[in-house]
This record gives sequence, structure tokens and C-alpha cells, in this order.
Amino acid sequence: MNFIQTGKLGKNEWWRYVATILIVMLGTQLGSIPLVIVAFIEAGDFQNFSNAAVDNFASLDINKNVYLILMLITFIVGLLLLWFCIKFIHQKTMTSIITARKKMDWKRFFFGAGIWGIITIITISIGIFLAPENYTWNFQAGPFFILLIISILLIPLQTSLEELLFRGYLMQGLGILSKSPFFALIITSVIFGLLHIANPEVDKVGNLIMVYYIGTGLFFGIVTLMDNGTELALGMHAINNILASVYVTANWTVFQTDALFVDNAEPSLGIDTFLPVFILYPLLLFIFSKKYGWKNWQKKLIG
Repeated sequence: MNFIQTGKLGKNEWWRYVATILIVMLGTQLGSIPLVIVAFIEAGDFQNFSNAAVDNFASLDINKNVYLILMLITFIVGLLLLWFCIKFIHQKTMTSIITARKKMDWKRFFFGAGIWGIITIITISIGIFLAPENYTWNFQAGPFFILLIISILLIPLQTSLEELLFRGYLMQGLGILSKSPFFALIITSVIFGLLHIANPEVDKVGNLIMVYYIGTGLFFGIVTLMDNGTELALGMHAINNILASVYVTANWTVFQTDALFVDNAEPSLGIDTFLPVFILYPLLLFIFSKKYGWKNWQKKLIG
């Protein structure tokens, strides 16, 4: 049984998918209430609150670690509600949207995290070495180690919601309803990319950065279909966001943290935007295919 077929377990009427999506979306909004309350208190009045809301409250003088926790709570609530819907609306197990295997393969998760973590650290470090004038050393022991704990414990929950919702739940559902894994792959990748359009990075460098977001969704989707599970994608996505939180930050990115380095360069579209999509992702597909013996590419991707 392949990954799409695993989704046939339980109940799969279309209204169950609509109900689940609405509940998860509502849950993320409810999960943002603590952040909104803290932001309103910090802003002091409605006008300052409204102005700060434009940049997701990052401009307010909220402790960065507290802000990160409050931001991640929105995803944690969404993940809990996704589990609730899978169990009680679809009458499935959470494992069924994670993998076609009998249980989650943690070795795959940590291999994905390890290889992408190494690549990310190397590429960022090269950037720092080549242009040290663009970076400021920002290490503060207390805030940093608290940030490290928060990132390791909570960011994987944030990335798990995104992966399990798009590469797991929706790709299975669309694959079953359309009988086309390719259709499910393309639609989930585009939606995943478009949901990042509100990120401050898009406002700073332009819509062409959507090539990166949609390309990343496509890559994670291909990996999931070929490997019959989301474990590799879960690991890569988790370590990617953890490093974005603890290694380098900038005043124009989603994560405003007490990271090791602050990138002071003016944001722009560069080779670092397109290198993953056109070079690193194909290379990783080759490595994974050799390690895990992927075969029948056309059948798994096209159907």
C-alpha cells in the first residue's frame, strides 16, 4: 500500500475534509488570541496596536522568546485540532497521515534533519565568511539558551502541522478524490507556497520568492510520495526552521529571535533563494533515492 492509498483508511467523504480544514483554520485563529492580548497590552492603545499588526506585532517591545512562544502556540492549537479531526471525524489514526509504514520511522526523520541541517549550516556559514560585514555576532547566553530550548521543543510542532496538513492529510485526500497523485502534489505545493505570501520576506524582496516556497512544497511532496511517508520532510522542515530561529535572524524575517547572528544586509533575491530549488533539492532527491531504493517514479508521482 502506497502513501495515497493509506489515506483510504477510515471515512473519507468530502464534507469531512471541509469540516477538518475549517476547524483547523479556526483553531489557529483561536491560538493567536494570547499573542493578540499581549500585543494589545504592549501597544497601549488601539492605534499603536493596529499599526503593529501590519508587521505581525514584531515591532512591539515584547520579549523575543515570549513572542516566539506566543507565535508558535497558534500552530500547536492547530496541530491538536488536526489530531482531533483525524481521530473523531475521519476515524483514522494519526500514523495514517504520517506514513504508510506500520509506525513512524524516526531514523528517516533524523536522517532528513541531519543532512539538511549540515547543508544549511555550511551554506549560511559560507555566506558569513564571504561577507562578514553584513553580520553581527549576537550571542547572549541567557536569552540564547532559552531560545534553543524553545526552538527544539516547539518549532517541530509548528512544522509538523504544516507537513501533516499539506503533505499528509491534504495530499492523501486530494489524491483519493481526484485519483491522481500528480494533481494532489501540484495543488498542495501551490497552496503551501501561497500561504507564505503574507510573510515579511515576500514584502521585502517581491513575489519572485514564491519560487522558493512553492518549490520547497513540491520537493517535500515528491519526497513524501516516493518514500511513502512524511518522515524525511518532517525532519528537514523542522531543522530548517530551528536553524532559522537560532543561527541567523534579521529584522525582516518571520522569526525575530536572539539568534547567534543578525543579518544586517538589505534583503534581496540572490543565489541563496534559488540554489535550494534548482541545485540542492534535486541533489537530495538523488541521495534519498539511492539510500532508500526508490523505484517506479512515474507510478508514484503520476499514477
